[in-house]
Amino acid sequence: MAACMRTVYLALMLLYLFLLGMAHAARSPYPRIRLSHKELCQLNRTWVFQGHGVSLQPQTMLLDEGHERLYVGAKNTLFSLSLDRVNMHHREVGLFSSVVACQELRHIELLDPWGYRSAKLGCMLMSSQGRDPVGQYRITDKGVFDEGKGKAIDVIDDAVKDRLFAFEDDSIMSGKGRCPFDPNSPCTSTLSRGELYIGLFTDYWENDGALCRLNNQTYTRTERDDRQQLNEPKFVGSAVIPDNDDRDDDKVYFFFTEREMNAEGMNKAVYTRVGRVCANDQGGQRMLVNRWSSFLKTRLICSVAGPNGIDTHFDELEDVFVLKNKDGKTPEIFGLFSTTSAVFKGYAVCVYHMEDIRAAFNGPFAYRERPEHHWTAYEDRVPYPRPGSCASKVNGGGFSSSKEFPDEVLRFVRSHPVMYRPVLPQHRKPILLQTEPGRRKLIQIAVDRVQAQDGHYHVLYIGTDDSVVLKVITIYNKDTDSMEEVLLEELQVFKVSAPIREIIISPKRQQLYVGSDMGVAQVRLHQCDLYGSECADCCLARDPYCAWDGLTCSRFYPAGIYTKRRFRRQDVRHGNAVQLCNGLQIDDEQWHKAEERLVYGVESNSTLLECVPRSLQAKVLWFLQKGGEKHEVRGDDRVIMTSHGLLFLRVKRSDAGVYVCQTVEHGYVHTLLHVTLHVLIGEKVESVIHVANDREEMKGTAPCHSSLGLPPGPSISPRALMPSSVPGPHSRLWYKEFLQLIGYGDAQRVEEYCERMWCSDKKRKKTKRKYVPPGNEKKAKARGEENSHRAPRHTSDT
Repeated sequence: MAACMRTVYLALMLLYLFLLGMAHAARSPYPRIRLSHKELCQLNRTWVFQGHGVSLQPQTMLLDEGHERLYVGAKNTLFSLSLDRVNMHHREVGLFSSVVACQELRHIELLDPWGYRSAKLGCMLMSSQGRDPVGQYRITDKGVFDEGKGKAIDVIDDAVKDRLFAFEDDSIMSGKGRCPFDPNSPCTSTLSRGELYIGLFTDYWENDGALCRLNNQTYTRTERDDRQQLNEPKFVGSAVIPDNDDRDDDKVYFFFTEREMNAEGMNKAVYTRVGRVCANDQGGQRMLVNRWSSFLKTRLICSVAGPNGIDTHFDELEDVFVLKNKDGKTPEIFGLFSTTSAVFKGYAVCVYHMEDIRAAFNGPFAYRERPEHHWTAYEDRVPYPRPGSCASKVNGGGFSSSKEFPDEVLRFVRSHPVMYRPVLPQHRKPILLQTEPGRRKLIQIAVDRVQAQDGHYHVLYIGTDDSVVLKVITIYNKDTDSMEEVLLEELQVFKVSAPIREIIISPKRQQLYVGSDMGVAQVRLHQCDLYGSECADCCLARDPYCAWDGLTCSRFYPAGIYTKRRFRRQDVRHGNAVQLCNGLQIDDEQWHKAEERLVYGVESNSTLLECVPRSLQAKVLWFLQKGGEKHEVRGDDRVIMTSHGLLFLRVKRSDAGVYVCQTVEHGYVHTLLHVTLHVLIGEKVESVIHVANDREEMKGTAPCHSSLGLPPGPSISPRALMPSSVPGPHSRLWYKEFLQLIGYGDAQRVEEYCERMWCSDKKRKKTKRKYVPPGNEKKAKARGEENSHRAPRHTSDT
């Protein structure tokens, strides 16, 4: 048994290493740009609403672009936030009103719009301490929208707005079966034509998982205690998706995971499922009363082919996003999956077409004669109308309601709820794969469809468990049947690390709304100027939102929208800046454009030649130019290539010369920096320091500095100025000896720098004088600068 377990473990580890190598081959592990929360705020790209300064614990958010509001159901409170700035002009209503205070309400779990032109909001409230949930519909927000005029109102007094944004007392109803007991319980809901479709656990102990529909007349649900329909489900998402123009044929789709049972009735593997019911399903007349007469389900597969024909399945559905198109009938379904393996944790994103999902439901039913048998395709006669179909004109119009279906149809659908064919993803593989060990968890996903110069692209926004949102695009290469992942940005949207609970995209406003326990963040989808000020920088970014317009890297607009710019350059698929940006390589013009620096190092000490590219995905190369020859610098035990630059652990005299820092990205070579390194002889430097120390001891005075300061002219490494004999805390003349040593003569800039870096604020005020070089006192007096304005001797010596 132990040998068998070792063999299985070894096989899994080999498969993991295969996936790891495959993931590294597919993409760079670094984002092109990484922005911290502080940098996002400084760039004016994000705004955060934190409520009353405590943990909001938002359970759900609803974007209402028609009314220009974002509704946030949080702990004890419902917030109405402005879409312009979430941290300004918010309104709120507490749950502890006179009507519902006795219910000990804690969270708002579900939010749905009551109607497009209505100023009402439907919501569900839940109670704590094991009490029945309480449902509360119709929250009035008349301060946001005037139904008569059909436009936003901006002139209502704030106090009036607060009164208008409130619960309607006559809409209270029981929330049992409509809302979970526990706010952390998995739950999904969608509202269509006044009916609420919801997947949840209806009991406190979470034994009864159900897919339900609620309206004013009926309450329809899956069979209770029927493990063929649902077995330990975890509800993730839901959506109403029409098949055609016949509204009676609309379907409601639920996305969830559940356990598959083996022959002994024991729970086995975890499967991701897509379930489907008819929106107009009324149940049966004699059997399946108030139960679904159309419920079917099938498996969603997201896997990677491995060695020896062994597939690695990502079976745990973390989140799902339905990207709708114009007609709403053929959306794309994006699923974020994780592995269930105890050996390693990996994540994948798979995308599914509605045609493939419908084909699976229209295919053969699954059947097994005994529990210990394998599933097979059902080949016997299927009754009419086809089980799982809706009572609609499209299906013949012979039945006006599911209550008229024959009992044979109802018996068949109850005993055959599983479809035989699974749903495979687009391209038969994930569009995104992450298998690095120890990385952050991926838990939320939202997708934007963006039109670029060379086609449409999906921009994925993936939320993690540490307050980060990843902005990713994926590109399919038909010739090689491979996916390329491009990690555009890594954004830390909250200052404190916390799991991202929800992500909502507003394509109209080009904004992202992100919820976590720390609050609600509003983030701009793009900031093109961050990529750089040149054509190559913009094209190499491969951001479908951005293009080079001849002047700057700016927002890309499809042809016909804006025609002010003469031309646009963008290549998302290849990022070919060499071709798009006139093929500029390393030439005389670019050589002169590169920044130049002067660095001094002390022999046998460490020195860093700093060079940090704007893009974290660029490869950095170093070259040394001496005597007309240039050769590449390669790292060894003495010279280390770091992310901050070229680090010499021990500088030699032979290291002196001109170093060139270049980056290579998608074949485009860019010279960033020329560094001239001068190496100072160690014995001479040490002698200068000893002389400076002796002078300090003779004077017996102490400077105002407490740490090493460096002049702002030539770059001098702090470690380079610290040989074996380091100046003591009372030295202040030694650095001027270094200035003489390296020929640096701008004394006034040194004086100002030292005063700024070394002196305390109090002493700076006392010693702040305008430096007058010796011999220029008469000229200074003519300009009105008295001798008292000249820096005193002890200050100029500092």
